[in-house]
Amino acid sequence: MFHKQSLAEKREQRWAYIMIAPTIIGLLILNYYPLVDTIRLSFSKTQTFGKSTFCGLENYIDMFSTPEFWKATWNTIWFCVLTVPVGIAIALLVALLLNAKVKFKSGFRAIYFLPMVVAPAAIAMVWRWMFNGQYGIINTILGRQVNWLTDSTTALVACAVVAIWSSVGYDAVLLLSGLQNISKSYYEAADIDGASKVRQFFAITLPMISPTLFVTLIMRMMASLKVYDLIYMMIDTTNPVLPEVQSLMYLFYREAFVAGNKGYAAAICMWTILLIGIVTIVQFIGQKKWVNYDV
Repeated sequence: MFHKQSLAEKREQRWAYIMIAPTIIGLLILNYYPLVDTIRLSFSKTQTFGKSTFCGLENYIDMFSTPEFWKATWNTIWFCVLTVPVGIAIALLVALLLNAKVKFKSGFRAIYFLPMVVAPAAIAMVWRWMFNGQYGIINTILGRQVNWLTDSTTALVACAVVAIWSSVGYDAVLLLSGLQNISKSYYEAADIDGASKVRQFFAITLPMISPTLFVTLIMRMMASLKVYDLIYMMIDTTNPVLPEVQSLMYLFYREAFVAGNKGYAAAICMWTILLIGIVTIVQFIGQKKWVNYDV
């Protein structure tokens, strides 16, 4: 027999729907509707005053046949390769140092996290001065002149350095939370067995923080594949090297808001979403071999 809801249960259910309504409405308006509209636009040619006409796969055919698009795709993947492994490794090292018995641990944690709360424009301004080819402090330290931001071979590397510096504190705080959840008894037992610190790191620390490391890796890869603002602020629009280092999201911005070709820009956006989805699926498949959820 079906349970007949009482008046109190119906009232509670009604209030439950009322409480979650703002979140559901926000998701529909700010997430799902833009996604559906972007998919629609990717199959359309935009005209003046926001009008659009269906054009089928024309935007995708134009996109896949354009060398500039493939160059932006490669730049995005290369930027991800430059930033994610090095950034995660440095963040893990910082987290291990912060987890050790050091004085002013909270102060160091705040210092490393500080770049995450600093305005990106201010960060870009400082680093552009540091990477200046004529009077930058980095060239002064190296004792040689390197055109960091005006040479296609070094411009993306310079942007990657800034990205790593900006994100390492946030990733370190996430990894530190995973380290602090490891029971000290594991290390005490390892000390009794005579295991070295290196052996303890690979046998205890890495397996225990692998779920946190996996989440951090996914977040950092997504952020790297969506890079736009850093390149926009580090490389001037008048810089001749810009076409050689622009990312997919920068190309999307240029086509959508400068050229006004929103249909073509929507196709670029859908390709970026697909690229992120493929990378994420590969990560979830691969995590079965190295992420340990049994501890």
